Amino acid sequence: MKILLDEMYSGLKEYFEILGWNVLTVHEAGLRGAKDKTVAQYAAENNLLLVTEDQKPAELMHLKDAKYVLISNALIAKIADQKIREKYPDIKQK
Repeated sequence: MKILLDEMYSGLKEYFEILGWNVLTVHEAGLRGAKDKTVAQYAAENNLLLVTEDQKPAELMHLKDAKYVLISNALIAKIADQKIREKYPDIKQK
């Protein structure tokens, strides 16, 4: 499966590649500044898994029964919280 990184995650391409993923960015696909619908359609039509932080393209992918991962602020906060607790177990919250 090939991953399509939405604009905000284009800088993560090398990280995904070092982890073994085949990656395409929206910039490389000629979709820089494209509407969410266009990005979602491109990903679905090309059997790409879309990685995005935007709710709308994620919802459009869901409607098309296409593969996507929504990296929401809530998810980022949960990951950061977990890492903080692992690294500094003695720190107390307020």
